[in-house]
Amino acid sequence: MTEQKSVSHLETPIDMGLVNDFMEDCRLRGYSPETIRSHRSNLRTIAKFLNNHMMSFTDVDKTVLRETLDYLRNERKVSQKTLENYFSALSSFYEYMVYTNLHSVNPVSSFRKRYLKTYKKGHASPRRRLLSVEDMSLLINGVLEIRDKAIMTVLAKTGIRRGELLAIDVEDVDWKGNSIKLKRSNPYVFFDEETAIILGRWLGVREGYARRGERALFVGEQGKRIGRNIVYGLVKRHAERFGFHEPDSDSLEDHFSPKCFRHWFTTHLRRSGLSKKCLRELRGDSRREAVDVSDHIDLDELRHAYLAAIPRLEII
Repeated sequence: MTEQKSVSHLETPIDMGLVNDFMEDCRLRGYSPETIRSHRSNLRTIAKFLNNHMMSFTDVDKTVLRETLDYLRNERKVSQKTLENYFSALSSFYEYMVYTNLHSVNPVSSFRKRYLKTYKKGHASPRRRLLSVEDMSLLINGVLEIRDKAIMTVLAKTGIRRGELLAIDVEDVDWKGNSIKLKRSNPYVFFDEETAIILGRWLGVREGYARRGERALFVGEQGKRIGRNIVYGLVKRHAERFGFHEPDSDSLEDHFSPKCFRHWFTTHLRRSGLSKKCLRELRGDSRREAVDVSDHIDLDELRHAYLAAIPRLEII
């Protein structure tokens, strides 16, 4: 164990008070009662371990995390799945602390990648970082700038490419049909009600930024259409705040870029049961065969399928 710090055992109630605040946050975000119960139990066990070594949650770094892992694995003899649950709860807890400005960075994210990752036999291609629905909600809700929030919401809820986002003009947004007409062969994508609210908030202030006659939906400080680097930079900056982007890592899985929104969109709509046919249409994948070109999907059918599958992020 590392050198013990002069911290009173009275810090455990303080830590648990913070844990209770996190539990209330989980409840407000719609976590299931079982998930809340599990998170509370796991965090209580870790708080007790830290307290027994005269530490609190504020003392946790990578060394302390390794010691916690050793304790859970070799003293408590918990299974690999249970280990993952412990550190999932701990990671969510630190994300909450980052969001409430109680901690500067989530120390658990990179630790989980290194020590809790399971490897398959043989070589596997690098995979992009995939956020859970809860983590995507945390990320977008943690963005205060309304333009950036709107950009990230549209990327997540439509799965469009960065270039497609940059090309959207104000008149491309159909508010009656909650759709956006893109400049591509299968042009229509849809958005849900919470996306409409965020887009509406951005349009309410856009005129204060946009140059006269500028058609672009998203503009920058100069009042003109934003560029690729601006989108890339803002996504990385916000993701890094929550431990979702690690700029010093060489692993693709440790980086979060605009493409990760498209990966998130594709994965979670597929998990929600959306057909491959509808998913390809929404993604704008090229129609490579004659049957694909001829087999059009009714837009109302596509809209209803999308709305039934797109995850709700409780964006505020």
